[in-house]
Formats: sequence, structure tokens, C-alpha cells
Amino acid sequence: MCAVPQEKVKIYMIGDSTMANKPLENDNQERGWGQVLPAFFNEQVTIDNHAKNGRSSKSFIDEGRWQVVLDSLKEGDYLIIQFGHNDEKADSARHTEPGSTFDANLERFIVEARSKGAKPILMNSIVRRNFSDNPNAVANDDYRKAKADEPKVDTDTLFDTHGEYKEAPKSVAKKLNVPFVDMNTLTHELVQAMGKDDSKSIYMWIEAGACAACPDGRQDNTHLNIYGAHVVARIAVREMAKEVPALASYVVYPDIEALKK
Repeated sequence: MCAVPQEKVKIYMIGDSTMANKPLENDNQERGWGQVLPAFFNEQVTIDNHAKNGRSSKSFIDEGRWQVVLDSLKEGDYLIIQFGHNDEKADSARHTEPGSTFDANLERFIVEARSKGAKPILMNSIVRRNFSDNPNAVANDDYRKAKADEPKVDTDTLFDTHGEYKEAPKSVAKKLNVPFVDMNTLTHELVQAMGKDDSKSIYMWIEAGACAACPDGRQDNTHLNIYGAHVVARIAVREMAKEVPALASYVVYPDIEALKK
């Protein structure tokens, strides 16, 4: 019996730097998990990743980025939505309030995507590697360079930094009956299980002189390296296959352990 040919699928992505495509020049080791997502689907799936460094749900709309995606969406397309890291930032260009403006922006993405016949999938933010009760963890999201005065990571407990920003997408998903992937809980469990030292292996912890893209080194507890992006993408795909069964037959699981350094 011949297999029925699969229909082609297009998945759009909107979000922040943890999902975004990163430059490859100078042996750059940083990757967004959306950048490596194509490795986890067969050739019938196309990923169009519009996530951008530093954007919140507000700035993504205000800069016209959402309109570009909305204009491109067609019936049957999927849309992955993941914001929160920068909605927490204090600056007026990005800040939103959970339970208010943050929720309203997420609802807008969903309602407008559905108006085009697209199928939204809502996620909350991946966890920050925050093993100290660091009051500057949110502000340090854009951290790049290793500094001697960085707060020490000195406990065995992973501290939450997202608060209500991780809860709001859950509420919106329930309200609008949207498939939801709890990436915050899933990555929290991953990082806590790895522990404060081994978890550095998935984030941008780079020794000085080891990489031309960051010659002075980097101690970054938010952004993922090549291996980490694949680990997080694998988690996302596994959960999407459960929440959106129509995608399950397109999923593949490559061996990613060779990427670990």
C-alpha cells in the first residue's frame, strides 16, 4: 500500500532573541532555538522565523514586524508565538504588563492570525539560567561580555525571573482555546536537573579567546549556544507534536549529542 503524500506545511515564528536567527560569521556560537527548528521537521515543512533580538510583543507590533507576518499568513499556516523576556524590560518602548497589555498583544496575534485562517501556537519564555537570587537578571538579558562584577551563581536552586510573564500566555491560551506549550516549565526542569555547572553547556558561556565572535569571552545566562538551541528545539517539537497532533507525522529527531562541546 502506497503512503499518502504529505501536504506541505509552513510554520511562522514570532518572538525574541532566544528564538531568533543569529549571524554565523566569526564562528559565532549563539543560536536561537527557532533557527535550528528546521532540523526537527522533514522536507515538507518550511520554517519562516521572524523572531528578532530585543523585541517584546509591543515593539514587535510597533515596528511593523507583526504586520509583515500577518500579510504573509495563509490558510493552514501555523504561527508560533513566544514573548516575555523583553516585555519585562522597564523601557517604555518594550514594557508591557501581564494581565493587561501583554495579554492584549498576545490575543491580537492570535485573533488576527486566525482571521487569515492560520493556526496559532502559544508558548511562554524559556527559563533564564539564574542560580542566584539576582535582582538584575532581567536587565542582564542583553548581557554579552564577561565581567568580574557579575553576580555569582552560587546556589543549587534555579530562581524564577519571569513571574506573571510566564503565567499570562497560559491564561490567554486557555481563554482563546489555543494550543499551549509551557516552555518555561519544561526548560526550568531541564536546567534544574542539569545543575548550576552543567547547565552552562547549553548557554553562551564562552572563555576569552575561544571564539572570534566574542574574543573577550561571554557569561550569558539567557541566550543559547548551538547545542543548547538544539536541546530546546527538541523539547519544543516534542510538546508541539502532543498539542498539535497534525504536526506529529512531520517531526524528525536528529542526533544532536555530537554538537555538545
